[in-house]
Amino acid sequence: MTQDVDELKRRRIRSFVIRSGRMTTGQQKAYDQGWPEYGLTVDQGILDFEALFGRECPRVLEIGFGMGKSLAQMAAQEPDTGFVGVEVHPPGIGGLLLEMEQHNVSNVRMYCHDAVEVLEHCIPESSLDRVQLFFPDPWHKKRHHKRRLVQPKFVDLIRTRLKVGGVFHMATDWENYAEHMMKVMSAAPGYQNVMDAGQYAPRPDSRPVTKFEKRGERLGHGVWDLLFKRTD
Repeated sequence: MTQDVDELKRRRIRSFVIRSGRMTTGQQKAYDQGWPEYGLTVDQGILDFEALFGRECPRVLEIGFGMGKSLAQMAAQEPDTGFVGVEVHPPGIGGLLLEMEQHNVSNVRMYCHDAVEVLEHCIPESSLDRVQLFFPDPWHKKRHHKRRLVQPKFVDLIRTRLKVGGVFHMATDWENYAEHMMKVMSAAPGYQNVMDAGQYAPRPDSRPVTKFEKRGERLGHGVWDLLFKRTD
């Protein structure tokens, strides 16, 4: 007998925990003003990117954009690219909308939802030029490694949404997670490391250095970037 969809959702291991937190007054105001224009919901179904951005353009999906500062900065640097961000924490949505308002950015749309469900139900196959996953929760305790987002099933889902030649760009400041990412991606069918096999990439200019990252560098923490392109 086919299992109920809601039951399957409950049973799927989540890679995130909803954190408590309230929007600041500025974030709430930006949310109230900006969400009707820039917000997306899963029940809207499969995206029509050309209609969404009013033109044909390169398409980038960022998963887990935090408070939105770096995503807004990337969008400002690449005004001819259409960005879609996915974040589960409402204050992050408010933060991104506030950054967009302050920097006059309009080429971003966003979901406040589980990224896996957005990928499954909203992103057309072979439609993305780049997928970005920067500093996801490392779930550093060994017993929690199963919660890490980068797993074979997830990276294959990403592959189906990338165009052939499109790039999956990951970054982490946890060496063990970087090793895990490299192992999973190197074994994943249909991908090729943009660098040599087993090699990490220097930070591309397209990824801004965050305050968090700068602090880590001062403390001697490493950051690892991985770039894998879809080959078929």
